[in-house]
Amino acid sequence: MAPGGSIFKEVLESHLMSSSDYETGKAKSEAKINSTLTKSTSAGLNGRNGTSSKNGVHDLLGCPVCKNLMYPPIHQCPNGHTLCSSCKIEVHNLCPTCHHDLGNIRCLALEKVAESLELPCRYQSLGCNDIFPYYAKLKHEQSCGFRPYNCPYAGSECSVMGDIPTLVAHLKDEHKVDMHDGFTFNHRYVKTNPHEVENATWMLTVFNCYGRHFCLHFEAFQLGTAPVFMAFLRFMGDDNEEKKFSYSLEVGANGRKLIWQGIPRSIRDSHSKVRDSQDGLIIQRNQALYFSGGDKQELKLRITGRIWKED
Repeated sequence: MAPGGSIFKEVLESHLMSSSDYETGKAKSEAKINSTLTKSTSAGLNGRNGTSSKNGVHDLLGCPVCKNLMYPPIHQCPNGHTLCSSCKIEVHNLCPTCHHDLGNIRCLALEKVAESLELPCRYQSLGCNDIFPYYAKLKHEQSCGFRPYNCPYAGSECSVMGDIPTLVAHLKDEHKVDMHDGFTFNHRYVKTNPHEVENATWMLTVFNCYGRHFCLHFEAFQLGTAPVFMAFLRFMGDDNEEKKFSYSLEVGANGRKLIWQGIPRSIRDSHSKVRDSQDGLIIQRNQALYFSGGDKQELKLRITGRIWKED
């Protein structure tokens, strides 16, 4: 349902509060908002002119519990204190300010005021200079091209986020990932006991070419009940740019070879999402052992490939 306006209804729980309690709370809330509006109007709310809404109205929209901006439904207690719907559950329906039962009062006045606001993107410090209506801001931020990336390192639950230069330095310094310049690669993978394939047995290498960075993943894992080896490339950038590049992978020996060609997946997609979609070169264990030669007691795979930019 779209936010704001007459489409929202206030739902009262008569067994929790009387109608006079509700009217008192509503009056207090509206008086507080009107007072703030009077003080902040002169500051201007026109985001198109670069004016930030860092004023009293903006402060009123902050939830006192989680400190995030509130979106409909915004709840209030009979004394006019507001909080977001998620935190209403967390505080067990008790106002965190005055400890009065919250009931189901909607603060329609504050929701309506929010419609008039225009705010900068939360990633303004990372380069996004766009201004958005209050209710469009959250949707934009979920797909903003300036939002930070998650660390693409797959070997641990790394929580580091940042822009691409930050993540490249992080991968090199913290995860000790191999860094290479160039658009071709020759990747050798050796496993002493190929009959024991554990999930997340992997390797990661970062390549720098065409002024961009790419992550080459190579790993062994169980695909259902079958052990497989997989290699795939990820692009350190947004998914609207990944299609500018293509790559190929090749593995083989004894006059046979497997070839894969595809588009590198953006690191916006998680490592597990790309792997589970099987979007890469997949080598069954029997094939891998055949390519290894010898007595098949040791896995020795050499994967070659290249990256190129599409015209």
